[in-house]
Amino acid sequence: MDLESARALWEPEPGWLNTASYGLPPTPAYDAVLAAQRDWRAGRTSWEPWGEVGEHARALFADLVGADASDISIGAAVSGMLAPVGASLTPGTRVVVPDIEFTSNVFPWMVHEARGVEVVCVPFAKLAEAVDERTDVVAYSLVQSADGTLAADAEIVAAARAHGALVVVDATQAVGWLPVDATRYDVMAVGGYKWLMNPRGTGYTYYAPGVRDRFVPVAAGWYAGEDVHASYYGPPLRLATDARRFDTSPAWFAWVGAAPALEVVRDIGIEQIHAHNVALANRFLTALGRPEGDSAIVTVDVPGADEALRAAGVKAAVRAGRVRASFHLYTTTDDVDLAVNALLAQGG
Repeated sequence: MDLESARALWEPEPGWLNTASYGLPPTPAYDAVLAAQRDWRAGRTSWEPWGEVGEHARALFADLVGADASDISIGAAVSGMLAPVGASLTPGTRVVVPDIEFTSNVFPWMVHEARGVEVVCVPFAKLAEAVDERTDVVAYSLVQSADGTLAADAEIVAAARAHGALVVVDATQAVGWLPVDATRYDVMAVGGYKWLMNPRGTGYTYYAPGVRDRFVPVAAGWYAGEDVHASYYGPPLRLATDARRFDTSPAWFAWVGAAPALEVVRDIGIEQIHAHNVALANRFLTALGRPEGDSAIVTVDVPGADEALRAAGVKAAVRAGRVRASFHLYTTTDDVDLAVNALLAQGG
């Protein structure tokens, strides 16, 4: 699907530059959620089809990140999906994280400091060199939420492999616009509601088959069973043998909207999305006299920028004291220019 044809699948108001906060649903996803809610209101169907569509979303996500569906768990939020890893760390484990990392990939480690897990924070740019023989886990975002900086991923992974450390990645701000190979990592968690344009309450985690047996599925319930429909009541423990053992019971309507959104991402293709998003981000940067970058998320420091953008009808965000703008499929050059003109008028 070409981008011009695809743009008809969205109906954004002008000036939406905030996908790093949440993505806008394409029409097939939005319509699917509305239809399911109408069925819910009328009692028109059983619940099983709402759950089964999550399996389609699992498979679509797996294809997107180069993994097997059996290695993907579905959940609701990154922190919850990383909880089994954190709960499985033994006293004395040393976890290295960036010093400005979204807390969904910090708190799951820090809550275990009281029982002897050590969490060390280092500058993001120095993460690879901070991984040494004392490091057991290195955890980081592929793309930083605060400013869109891309991780020095190859160097970090190489350092971790050299020292036998687990690599745990939050790819929420990457998957959906940046080509990602999940199999490079031991664990990779992704919130679905940003660049994948899923409803809030969807998330995906890759657990590498060689390491996932180390982790305790602390939130296991019926949906983590080998046969979910034979796992409603009582013992014995009968968890799935693959990554589904980490599944949590799906929020039905969120997953109804997830699969159609992922189909749109698949049909357009990550390479085309990446080129479009970064080109718009660079149009924004260069118009403001900044150098080009390599991210779909950028920040600018302009006094009064937040108020100027709001007055122009531009929706962006403020992170770490700077205006953060993010560009996705439904963003147009008109949206970019609207924001640029508002900032230039402000003295940007």
